[in-house]
Amino acid sequence: MRSRSFRGLSQKGFHRLHYTEWGEPDAPVVLCVHGLTQTARSFDRLAEVLAADRRVICLDVVGRGRSGWLADPAGYDFPQYLADVNALVARLGVDRVDFVGTSMGGLMGMLLAAMPNTPIHKLVVNDVGPFIPKAALEWIRDYVGTDPEFPDLTALEAYLRQIWAPFGDLDDSEWAHLAETSARKAEDGSFALAYDPAIAVPMKAAPATDANLWPVWDAIACDTLVVRGAKSLLLPADTARQMTERGPKAALVEIAGVGHAPTFSRASEIEPVVAFLRK
Repeated sequence: MRSRSFRGLSQKGFHRLHYTEWGEPDAPVVLCVHGLTQTARSFDRLAEVLAADRRVICLDVVGRGRSGWLADPAGYDFPQYLADVNALVARLGVDRVDFVGTSMGGLMGMLLAAMPNTPIHKLVVNDVGPFIPKAALEWIRDYVGTDPEFPDLTALEAYLRQIWAPFGDLDDSEWAHLAETSARKAEDGSFALAYDPAIAVPMKAAPATDANLWPVWDAIACDTLVVRGAKSLLLPADTARQMTERGPKAALVEIAGVGHAPTFSRASEIEPVVAFLRK
């Protein structure tokens, strides 16, 4: 794994964008983008496997992980995120990429794949779809941006085990990895979560409503795989079924015992993605 960074641009100035890179520089590119409060390191185990024959790029979306924070919280929205991904693809110097996106990252992949002349060749959408129920969005809004502080990583891990319980039965090493890679250390030695609490500002500016992006989904033409946690509230089973019948008519894999969202840390989650990208 190699750490890289470059500068993105918002209306208020430049910001640092960090990403991890795996594999050989001349291999086909797989670009991975995480969920709302996750980081590039969420894809470590998937990237380790794919790196055997792929160049795997995992982005810290602005305001998360080791990327910079925006001066204006209003910028934490999809236009900025998509512009940053486009800048990253240009930096990589490639004409096409395969895209793996979890939750928010999956929505970014959908939006990019639906655009004319998209660079996305294959798309993996992890536990999100063109319809998101209001109740699921309210659940996310309740904990994002609260900025809790923790005396040590053990306490932070205990918190993650609670709010990310839908991830399923992860082993102790995976929870420890999530805690380590989801933490930022304060000057006083305490820990907080590795994202700008202000990412919640645009989300909380208006009441939550059902999200309907079916026109976006119907405009996607590339090969697509949908991964769904069998207990997911964010991606209802009926929506996932319709995703196999409309737009790109995606293949669907459901992960038993998992809600929102599969972590790509277990073989049952990794193997279908690797097989889809390599076929």
